Amino acid sequence: MRTEARFPGVAEGAGHYESFFVKATRPGGGQGIWLRHTVHKRPGAAPTGAIWLTLFDAGAPGPRAAKATVPASELSVPDGAYIRVGQATLAPGRATGSLALPELEASWDIAFEDAGEPFLHLPYRRLYSAPLPRTKILSPHPCARFEGTLTLGDEAIGLEGWPGMVGHNWGAEHAERWVWIQGPALHGQAESCFDLAAGRIKLGPVRTPWVANGVLRLDGREHRLGGLDRALATRIRERPTACEFELGGEGVRVRGRVAGEPRNFVAWIYADPRGPEHHTLNCSIADLELELTREGAGAERIELSGCAAYEIGMRETDHGIPLQPYEDG
Repeated sequence: MRTEARFPGVAEGAGHYESFFVKATRPGGGQGIWLRHTVHKRPGAAPTGAIWLTLFDAGAPGPRAAKATVPASELSVPDGAYIRVGQATLAPGRATGSLALPELEASWDIAFEDAGEPFLHLPYRRLYSAPLPRTKILSPHPCARFEGTLTLGDEAIGLEGWPGMVGHNWGAEHAERWVWIQGPALHGQAESCFDLAAGRIKLGPVRTPWVANGVLRLDGREHRLGGLDRALATRIRERPTACEFELGGEGVRVRGRVAGEPRNFVAWIYADPRGPEHHTLNCSIADLELELTREGAGAERIELSGCAAYEIGMRETDHGIPLQPYEDG
């Protein structure tokens, strides 16, 4: 078990959100899935669970997405598993489940493996049990390889050899603004990846500068990226469907850009346990460009087409991406 659900230990009067998510893309890009198992608990209320499923396809007019919410009675942590929400279970090495909604019927039986170690975005383990930051994130399986089948209606999609990751985040509230960028199988290496989470929080009327934490795994080496001590040298220029970034790390400097076509984004409502709401945009078949300067090596460039993830969370509602018709919590 590389992580564990936190919601069973949350006090009745506290607010909490939690997400275990799977992102995988077809080798060569152009098609991908994003599957979330979530918990939402308002202060003083029982938690609810939800399953969120999105299929991204560059050959389609846009993503196919659906969400099902279940009561606390259908939310649990089975032995040997990370979480169970309704008919969906996520465990180390396997994700199974089904949805039966008027807008979408789906089922999945997916296996995955990751020979590498989990990645903790926060630099110290003690921060994961501390009151601050209010948002915690880690990647228990950052360089996963998937097999299995996702069925949507009469269509069966095989995931043989799809690269991706499994992530986990939770907290008392979301960051005021955030971006998440992920790229799998850099240079075609199964155990390589780029995984970056950056956020700004609000202190009264002021937003803090961007603080980014991430990892670059490449050529058998791991480079931790960002951190509070590098915040002043971190540059994030985010927009609804693209982001340019620059940051330093352990033995590396990274510049990059991630972008997707607007039609390939899905937009959801994410609610803080105490309110209010964010609009969250995600494209899991985005393009990613990285320019790396590593100690002891010359500059190099990596390009991924149609298989990176770009997510942005914001207060604005004028981003132009059609919003999915589901409340959160």
